[in-house]
Amino acid sequence: MHEGRFRLLYVAPERLMLPGFLDDLKRWNVNLFAIDEAHCISEWGHDFRPEYRQLSALRDAFPKVPMMALTATATDRVRADIIEQLHLRSPSCYVASFNRPNLTYRVAAKGRAYEQVLEFVRARPRESGIVYCQARKTAEALAARLNADGVPAAAYHAGMEVKDRTRSQERFLRDEVRVVCATIAFGMGINKPNVRFVIHHDLPKNIESYYQETGRAGRDGLPSECLLLFSPGDRVKYGRFIDEKPDPREREIARTQLEQMVHYAECSTCRREYLLNYFGESLAGPSKTANAGPARSRHAETGADADGDEALHCGGCDNCLAPRETWDGTVPALKFLSCVYRIREKSGFNVGIQHVVEVLCGADTEKIRKWDHQKLSTYGIGRELSRAEWSALGRELVRLGYLRQNAERFNAAELTEQGRAALKSRQKILLTRAVAAAPVKHQAGEIACDEVLFERLRELRKRLADERGVPPYIVFSDMSLRQMARYYPQTEDECVRISGMGEKKLREFGPTFMAEIASHLRGNPRQIFADDSFTSPTRRGGLNGTARETLELFRQGKTVPEIAQLRGLKESTIYTHLENALLAGEAVDTSRILDAGAREAIAKAFARFGPGNISGALEFLGEEYSYGQLKVYRAMTRRTDQGRPAFGE
Repeated sequence: MHEGRFRLLYVAPERLMLPGFLDDLKRWNVNLFAIDEAHCISEWGHDFRPEYRQLSALRDAFPKVPMMALTATATDRVRADIIEQLHLRSPSCYVASFNRPNLTYRVAAKGRAYEQVLEFVRARPRESGIVYCQARKTAEALAARLNADGVPAAAYHAGMEVKDRTRSQERFLRDEVRVVCATIAFGMGINKPNVRFVIHHDLPKNIESYYQETGRAGRDGLPSECLLLFSPGDRVKYGRFIDEKPDPREREIARTQLEQMVHYAECSTCRREYLLNYFGESLAGPSKTANAGPARSRHAETGADADGDEALHCGGCDNCLAPRETWDGTVPALKFLSCVYRIREKSGFNVGIQHVVEVLCGADTEKIRKWDHQKLSTYGIGRELSRAEWSALGRELVRLGYLRQNAERFNAAELTEQGRAALKSRQKILLTRAVAAAPVKHQAGEIACDEVLFERLRELRKRLADERGVPPYIVFSDMSLRQMARYYPQTEDECVRISGMGEKKLREFGPTFMAEIASHLRGNPRQIFADDSFTSPTRRGGLNGTARETLELFRQGKTVPEIAQLRGLKESTIYTHLENALLAGEAVDTSRILDAGAREAIAKAFARFGPGNISGALEFLGEEYSYGQLKVYRAMTRRTDQGRPAFGE
């Protein structure tokens, strides 16, 4: 730099503002300052860094040097703050469209999150994607489970060694792994064009982060999907983290940003329009007025915008493709609005949505007693709904414009003119059904069992896992626990017929779980189940494209290892394709996979452990046969049970 051999210098704000560095810059004859990630300058930016504020000193030190600021995610409010903080002089503002028309946005209620992710990924067998998690442990555990279930995956987070992070990134870029399970540390500078999906395992903390992370999908312009798994519990969890922030201003901003993210997850209107409105744009083009908030409120009955315009539909989000059912929510909505009014009337101030919910449900809290809110006429009139249902209803009333949350007063809920008019005229208010968690089809969930015992076994599993410092599924899967809660094993012979109960786990955990089951039976009757969902054959539908391709190669005489190499898949995946072909009724020459001796040995193992316990049979047989071969054998026996030939010849 001193010799003038470089024309371009990248430097972090922290380095730039060190004593003596500005003096060096003056000697280097700087021609332009370009400030990247400029949203970090604004306290309303999603990644505010105090060091960026110091960049305002550049104007005094270099009054004649031109300056530009760049960011991919800035609302009108943040843009104005950037201009003010950097002392930009009559700047020209260039705003590209925030619309990514090739992305489809969906929100699903988070139920069994891992199974939802697995089902989504398996339905896209040749596609690459990113799963964003808030916690490092979640990212690691998710990647481990996906790998165990045959989906090549890698973890990525800031707590990993640099070489390990680099390896995960390179394997993803080279398509050696299909999925990266990552925290927000992953993605900066990543330009993999064929990322076909982005899943948010947890709720992002703000709209900007969500938009930036979903924007890593479909950079080649081809259709890609963005799925957010949403649970109101995530909002509560992050709310606790926000309460721990020492700076009141930071808490206020973080709460507002979190509420905007929750509104997006729960809204019933076009999600693309919501995102574009947030950044000051609409589906029709850039907004002419500053608007850093969520999409405009819409009348519940008409589906129109507040100004009378018809609601816009993008055709590329779940709310536009499959609008949710509406219901007459007049009575509960008016109860909520009335409660907000009564609290203000009695106390002279407004409170947050959660306190309104506590009053409606008749809770006995310190704040309710302190402010005598138990004496309100609305106290306890809402016991027909749960607290979670009331909270969701309150947030929808905010989105519909009947209430507003005052960011300067800790998001206190206030009646709007629209809300006052509705309360006075008792007008009909239509609300939208909340997104319901779709039942996930997986073996464990299909097993009917003693649910009380199942919960006891889950608690026992958690204690044992915590003692060993491992995730609970390492001890036993949910399938194993459900089978225990169905068959009540009391002896070792009964235990080994439970899926996942090999000799080692039988020795380590068998006595403890049998004791828990015995304790449960001393106080509860044994339940009898009419169906046999554990041992009954599973008849699947037709083959998908990738399984059909494997079957055709197998029929051409190629072996499992040869097919795996040709297709760039694991042998275990090829065995799964052949298993599915057998269960779908296809002709498969299984004698090429298992000779008579192999079939006899595997039959003995299944006789001891039961057809549902492949892990136990595999451990019993040693390393002579693979997991995939045992799955193929089981599929053969199920075909025979159904009266179909077990072999293709």
